[in-house]
Amino acid sequence: MPEALQLGLPGFDPPTPTDRLMFLLYPDAPTAARIADEAGRLKERLGLRGALLQTERLHVTLHHLGDYVGLPQDIVAKGALAGDALCASPFEVIFDRALSFANRPGNNPFTLQGGQGLAALIAFQKALGEKMAGAALRPDRSFTPHVTLLYDERIVAEQSIAPISWSVDRFTLVRSKLGRTQHVILREWVLR
Repeated sequence: MPEALQLGLPGFDPPTPTDRLMFLLYPDAPTAARIADEAGRLKERLGLRGALLQTERLHVTLHHLGDYVGLPQDIVAKGALAGDALCASPFEVIFDRALSFANRPGNNPFTLQGGQGLAALIAFQKALGEKMAGAALRPDRSFTPHVTLLYDERIVAEQSIAPISWSVDRFTLVRSKLGRTQHVILREWVLR
């Protein structure tokens, strides 16, 4: 029976993914604390009920590499090749608004987003996508740069906030253990 599940034979449900691989940007610790403070202020002011994301897990997702049962070493190796191939300098990001994505009832991401202050981030994500394609990985073609603060049943219209910025000087390949709110950094690259 277990073999049939692993093979995905007809009549059997496929195994439930346990791991997600992603390229992420994490803000530095002082910026993450500032984002968390702003998230708490906005949650209170707007009457949101969702739990705030843990400060150390605040991030920008650059690309998803997929959801898997276990850790696929071949995909990790391809991700490492893509990261190694990217040559980029540090750049600034500026998030100056907060709003919800209409996702699923009761599970709408409330996020920080921005405008012109994210042009370099968009270019970086595209450049990384090109390196992923060169390593036989499928990059995300659609990209709306954001930092998710919490998930809530309400959908909040765009709110201006005092700009939050940081200098991006590294990016990471991360294993997210699904359902366990745990990120494990597999590789990190410093921008020079």
